[in-house]
Amino acid sequence: MAQNTVMKVFVQRDYSRGTNCRFMTEMPVELQGKIDDQKFLHTIQGINEIMDDAERISVGSYFENCLGCLTGYLSLLCFETQYDKCLKRLTEYVNQQNANVYVPQGLMVINPMERGLRVIEICILNVGSR
Repeated sequence: MAQNTVMKVFVQRDYSRGTNCRFMTEMPVELQGKIDDQKFLHTIQGINEIMDDAERISVGSYFENCLGCLTGYLSLLCFETQYDKCLKRLTEYVNQQNANVYVPQGLMVINPMERGLRVIEICILNVGSR
């Protein structure tokens, strides 16, 4: 009977451009040979682009914040903010990447929101059987 084990690899935040939510694009040593470098880079860049969109200051985000302040943030119960929309896109993107790229390779990316946007966790499934 094979024992199922999971090894976790973490991609850390990249603070080289300030405190905006971005993740390092260097391939962790533990993932080398388990996934193509370009596929990994594409995934991390996709996550970084979504987070850039979420934190982008625009007329709409300015209006959302002003309206929130004026209504004691009750207005945020009535509509979805730009940030919330981007977090939904992030969830869809991670799920799509898992289904098409990572799970077939025996890997799984955990949504960074589940780790408080501190790291991207990538699980290597069935370490003992590989």
